[in-house]
Amino acid sequence: MSWQEEQAVSQQKLDSIKQARYKAAKRQRRITFNNDGNDVTHFLDEATPEAMLQIRTAGLLDTQVDTIVYNTGYCFGHVLHRTKVGASFTCKEAEFANNKVADFIKQDTDALQIVVKFCRENNIEVRWSMRMNDIHDAIPPSKGFSPVCLFPPFKKDHPELLMGSIDNEPVIPYWTSVDYGHHQVRDMVFKLNREVCENYDVDGIDLDFFRHMPYFKSVAMGGSATQQDLDKMTNLIHRIRKMADKVGQKRGRPILIAVRVPDSVGYCKASGFDIVRWMEEDLIDMLVVTGYFRLNSWETSVELGHKYGIPVYSCLSDVRQSDKEAASIRNTIEGLRGRAAVAWNSGADGIYMFNFWDTTNPIWKEIGEQRTLATVNKVYTTGARSHRPVNRFLARGDRFINTPALSPEKPEKLIQGKPVKVELNVVEDAKEAMGRGASSQFKLMLRFNKQSGLQDVTVKLNKKTLTDGSKAGEWIKELNSIAEITPPNNDLESSVWIEYAVKPDLLKKGANSIALELKSGGETKMVLLDIILRSRYLRSDGSGEWK
Repeated sequence: MSWQEEQAVSQQKLDSIKQARYKAAKRQRRITFNNDGNDVTHFLDEATPEAMLQIRTAGLLDTQVDTIVYNTGYCFGHVLHRTKVGASFTCKEAEFANNKVADFIKQDTDALQIVVKFCRENNIEVRWSMRMNDIHDAIPPSKGFSPVCLFPPFKKDHPELLMGSIDNEPVIPYWTSVDYGHHQVRDMVFKLNREVCENYDVDGIDLDFFRHMPYFKSVAMGGSATQQDLDKMTNLIHRIRKMADKVGQKRGRPILIAVRVPDSVGYCKASGFDIVRWMEEDLIDMLVVTGYFRLNSWETSVELGHKYGIPVYSCLSDVRQSDKEAASIRNTIEGLRGRAAVAWNSGADGIYMFNFWDTTNPIWKEIGEQRTLATVNKVYTTGARSHRPVNRFLARGDRFINTPALSPEKPEKLIQGKPVKVELNVVEDAKEAMGRGASSQFKLMLRFNKQSGLQDVTVKLNKKTLTDGSKAGEWIKELNSIAEITPPNNDLESSVWIEYAVKPDLLKKGANSIALELKSGGETKMVLLDIILRSRYLRSDGSGEWK
């Protein structure tokens, strides 16, 4: 065979694996379960595959989880699997006393191989996740971490590749972040990904850019990524794409590439991630959006990804609002259902769960389909995530915020003559529920500061004035019970919830407008802290939650 013929055959094989990749990217992924990987480092009493799988994996059988993403990266260079590129994390100090990484390696296996085998046997897609710039090694021991233990050999050997030092913090923390402006850092990332692709039977790799930013010295010093920074990161993604396709071609099955990034093209580009170019140049297969914060509507990301034929997954991370009551209500099972319903309604291709590990939770059988969400109790909020971290990873990052910000962290003061308008996304269908033998109840619940009074404010839902408001009783007590909240719980302990019964025909599927106006002569110190809408479904006999 001539050189030209060999090249033609090679190109034909590459084209074939690309077509297989496009097809594989479109498979159904109702729920993607991201396992942090610390099941093997924290919770194992014995080093057996069965014991490890019982912690966070086996319980996902017979649920709506179609994909498991297993993270083995610790603080850039440390990994939880066997490696010749990085360093296997075998520390058994402090909180890592139960770390079984070394024990499994002695058995000629590791956590990643165990999970891959489980997924192969149970027809579950499995991907490997790399935290692209994990900085848990910068978190002080007072918060439960062992930075000396976590600090990897790569960083010890190359302090010049870090953003700073413990005595010289950058403007944007943390000092243990590696600087992707250096080719040694990018080479390390490439080699770690190649090693996994060549040695483990994974369906794909997740490049998790949310853990953690920043990635370039220009950003760490308080600025934005330069074009040179953007090009360096894109070239790295090019190298990983080419490698993954080559390995996929060799084994006869594609390796997919997913990225988890902020849900804003502007925020991404300022951070060094040219995600539009990545999609235009066919470098990634899936887009997973949001993490510590959300900047846009889900629809914005869905429209962007689908423009390039890329599936988009809504990441429902745990809530970290500073106000305990707001955070806990949002973290209830009802809050998670509401968030998932809104994400599905946006056209998202699936739900990506991060930092949720209780495999006994009913959500794994509910939030992966709109049908199973239709007639279960839900809570809708103005936003589940905090906006506080937005500026933590990028100077003036808040300039990219386009989502409602109302929460106890950013309340609205009521001023006479200036109505406060809030948009609340709701996905309910009372008629469908009735057709399935269920009755529904809806309550709009508003939280005010202690100066508030029902007589002082007019509340309108979709331009219809609500009447017969009252101080929230059993509904909010029940929610607080679910959230395991026992007021007083924070600095806003004397705040008050007011609730209004809402008729189903007042609600729209999607955006609902809520307007509040202070009445003439009303209490001028009224502050709106939070808004939620709760849906509740009852059986025909009036008891309990109906499914």
